[in-house]
Amino acid sequence: MPQTDTGRGILLMLLAIATFTSMDALAKTLIASYPPLQVVWARYTGQTVIVALVFLPRLGRLLRTRYPGLQALRSLLQFGATAFFFFSLGHIGLAEATAITDLNPVLITLGAALFLGEKLGPRRLIGVFVALTGALIIIRPGAGVFQPAALLPLCCALCYAGFALATRHVGRDESPSTSLIYSALFGTLVTSALLPFVWVPIARADLWAFLLIGVQGSVAQFFLIRAFTIAEASAIAPFGYVGIVFATGWGILLFDEWPDLWTVVGALVIAGAGIYVWHREARIARAT
Repeated sequence: MPQTDTGRGILLMLLAIATFTSMDALAKTLIASYPPLQVVWARYTGQTVIVALVFLPRLGRLLRTRYPGLQALRSLLQFGATAFFFFSLGHIGLAEATAITDLNPVLITLGAALFLGEKLGPRRLIGVFVALTGALIIIRPGAGVFQPAALLPLCCALCYAGFALATRHVGRDESPSTSLIYSALFGTLVTSALLPFVWVPIARADLWAFLLIGVQGSVAQFFLIRAFTIAEASAIAPFGYVGIVFATGWGILLFDEWPDLWTVVGALVIAGAGIYVWHREARIARAT
């Protein structure tokens, strides 16, 4: 693959991560005044409207799927990942939540071995074990600083790993656009059904934020899909861990949240393990 494509892919990956983390920061701001479910609704509804407008001429064709059950499952898992993460933001710092969520690459590796029949050698197992150790360093169960809410981003990582595995299976036969539409539509329908039970009137001063969060989600998804389209996954995926840096910056700038030493150590352990696993998978793919 040309070097210029790799460079563009890295740039798009960084733009995607920056946009995702800014969306998370905006969600954390809104959750201080509104129910998390209402914020999740805004994120999915905005994306549904934008995606429907973009794909309007092909919408009927893209909605046809060979895997309705699997599309529903992957959409449910993505919705769960978003909901768990947004709910956690009302209780723990943005950097901590992002670092724990970044367990998902090694969980995807583990899940691929368990459910897709991919080989899981001892070195990959070590990577998974080290990453989980990093999460325990941040969560610190049994310590006085432990919060049950720290388990929410862990649930987010599990849901996201399941979503990624289901997407990998569906993606063998269907367009990414079909998966994108179903994910947005499912989240919109679920949150819209539950919204009357939690609705808080939106202040006029906050309307822009509710509109922007849907735009951010859509733009970030576009950047991410485009990045993996033009560049090899093994080359750009490790840059996803820059999200920890972005999230830490947003947390300090907007919420005066300074991660403690153990959060930094745990984040570095998770990132190191994830990059190692990616490196191993890239070597195996090249050998194959």
